[in-house]
Amino acid sequence: MIYLDSAATSFLKPPAVYGAVGRAMLQASSPGRGGYRSAMKAAEIVYRCREVAAELFHMDDPSRVVFCSNATHALNIAIHSLAAPGRRVLISGFEHNAVTRPLLASGAQIRVAGRKMFDEEDLIKDFRTKIDGAELVVCTHVSNVFGFVLPIREIAALCLERGVPFIIDASQSAGLLDIDMPGLGADFIAMPGHKGLMGPQGTGLLLCARTGTPLIQGGAGLDSASPTMPEDLPEHLEAGTLNVPGIAGLLEGLRYVRQRDPATLLAREETLLGELLRGLRPLSAYKLFENRGGGQCGILSLVSDRMDSETLAMRLDQHHIAARAGLHCAPLAHESAGTKTMGTLRLSLSPFLEEEQIERAIEALRKII
Repeated sequence: MIYLDSAATSFLKPPAVYGAVGRAMLQASSPGRGGYRSAMKAAEIVYRCREVAAELFHMDDPSRVVFCSNATHALNIAIHSLAAPGRRVLISGFEHNAVTRPLLASGAQIRVAGRKMFDEEDLIKDFRTKIDGAELVVCTHVSNVFGFVLPIREIAALCLERGVPFIIDASQSAGLLDIDMPGLGADFIAMPGHKGLMGPQGTGLLLCARTGTPLIQGGAGLDSASPTMPEDLPEHLEAGTLNVPGIAGLLEGLRYVRQRDPATLLAREETLLGELLRGLRPLSAYKLFENRGGGQCGILSLVSDRMDSETLAMRLDQHHIAARAGLHCAPLAHESAGTKTMGTLRLSLSPFLEEEQIERAIEALRKII
């Protein structure tokens, strides 16, 4: 199988990730639930993963790295902490349902800025115009549909200048783009463990500049006599038993990303994306959503004038190529791009792919039309 759906999950992992999950299931139990050997082994895995994540994201305090089950879980904690009924929230025109649905559920008043595809200048201008009166800004770093890299540093600077809290969705950027938590000045940055960080499904991280409000309540492994959650991070936001096997795999994924360097991994994806674009541009039956000025992160969406995206994905599957079709849980992004009625076929890349696999995917798309 040629796997072109890494924007959903990095199905291809470093070999050390698989081994770490198995070892943790055999050797580690629950952190903070005892002083015996397997509990201490679990605590060691969990703390080391926090440390490596903090180092990767330029944070001094590992306790401000909170484990979640995915980026959606992390975003719900962040939004639950800062959004409220009637609160004015500014978002980009490329947000995922993991942002828009929790905001709607909170009763916040949502305003959208920046609807032009691959136009950083317009997006910054629109945010600058609309940020006055905003009480919270939530923005994705990279569009999960189109790979559009949003000017997150400029948006962060606007938020700092106006004193507006800021939440970043780093679901498609973590592991590929440099994320400097203190440098950005964001209140929260949410990310999955199972995409660019190469960890298993069921893992995620929330980087916290503030303590936040617990989304769920329960045991935290300490201060059991208290009727409320512990006041300090990370336990304040981590009710229940942690996914230790998943965190063990995530630790190895983070180590891989640090050793290879995100810039190197991104360069590899950019090379593959360039090959894909060169092969598909001559095929007039496809409309490609590409940023010819650069600033596209390992994701290419396309539509065909001959068949819908779901049929196209089904035909690719017959060639043993995995790709995703539809709205990709981001109807707002499709509304911005004018593709909400038909969706797109999304080809999302991985550093583990080979040029020969890209050539085979191009040939399959040529044969299908």
